[in-house]
Amino acid sequence: MIITVAGKRKEVAAGTTVAELIKIENVETPQYVTVSVNGEFIKSDTFDTHVLNEGDEVEFLYFMGGGQ
Repeated sequence: MIITVAGKRKEVAAGTTVAELIKIENVETPQYVTVSVNGEFIKSDTFDTHVLNEGDEVEFLYFMGGGQ
């Protein structure tokens, strides 16, 4: 199936979960990543069970602290 990851079309197997996609995409520090699918944030405790669908748009977001 075709999904969009960070603005790029990708082909992944049907039934791919968010957790599997994180591994496929070699996401650095996956414990700190926030994932949105079709503009909705996915809870990290559901990464293993949230199955992606044809046409989904996935973004990996990192929130960084800093400043004064």
